[in-house]
Amino acid sequence: MNCGFVALIGRPNVGKSTLMNHLLRQKISITSRKPQTTRHRILGINTTEAGQAIYMDTPGMHGNEKKALNRYLNRTAETTLLGVDVIVWLIDGLSWHEYDEIIFKKLEQAGLPVILAVNKVDKVKDKDAILTFFSEAQHRFPFAHLIPISALKRTNLDQLESLIMAMLPENDLIYPEDQITDRPERFLCAEIIREKLTRRLGDELPYAITVEIERFEEKPTITKIYAIIWVERLGQKTIVIGDNGEMLKKVGTDARLDIEKLLDQKVYIQLWVKVKKGWSDSERALQSLGFND
Repeated sequence: MNCGFVALIGRPNVGKSTLMNHLLRQKISITSRKPQTTRHRILGINTTEAGQAIYMDTPGMHGNEKKALNRYLNRTAETTLLGVDVIVWLIDGLSWHEYDEIIFKKLEQAGLPVILAVNKVDKVKDKDAILTFFSEAQHRFPFAHLIPISALKRTNLDQLESLIMAMLPENDLIYPEDQITDRPERFLCAEIIREKLTRRLGDELPYAITVEIERFEEKPTITKIYAIIWVERLGQKTIVIGDNGEMLKKVGTDARLDIEKLLDQKVYIQLWVKVKKGWSDSERALQSLGFND
């Protein structure tokens, strides 16, 4: 069988998490329309009759390294290129961006086969423009394959899977057939809560928020989850809680419904909001909050 690791890379908000979820045919990575939603290296395992593709969803590569969190995200994305067999570089649209030049250099250093996948092609009206862009791209880098896709609508995802599987080395299965991720349920629950916060709140606030599971109690008929939402300033705490606690209640309800699907069990969630000043710019605080990929 063919079996190996596949890194999904690209700039923030190009659809890497959506792509992995649709390749796995179930939700593992959280998604939102806001950039930098993915903060950790998340592994998704897809086992078929042809073999096992182990996808690695990564934070978006970006040029802003002003804070410790930004530097952590870039390190996590870059170190994912070590030890993989195939790279899928996901871009959206038919143009290059400033940080793409840095990605070109990192791919040259990696020396691995790369598939260029252009996402959201359902929004491209001029299909000839795709062929022109692919021709220019092939002159810039020796891509193994170039493919137009729509992760959300599953356009050409079967073809992408076939290309990836054919490029993986022959090997025994690395993970059991029924395993879909290397992350524990506790981690996935924290991510779901953060996703609901990201979707409910304004554009800036999600970047100042992280979620920590304080207690995770599994009982025969119910799982009880006690989580802390960390913010950086007192004013942010007020926004997250909302008038009469309404925002926090909505986030808790949204998260509970998704977590019950994940765990296939009734769930109770208790959320607290606490302030940890400057956590996103402190290496020590990041490690204490589980940023240790």
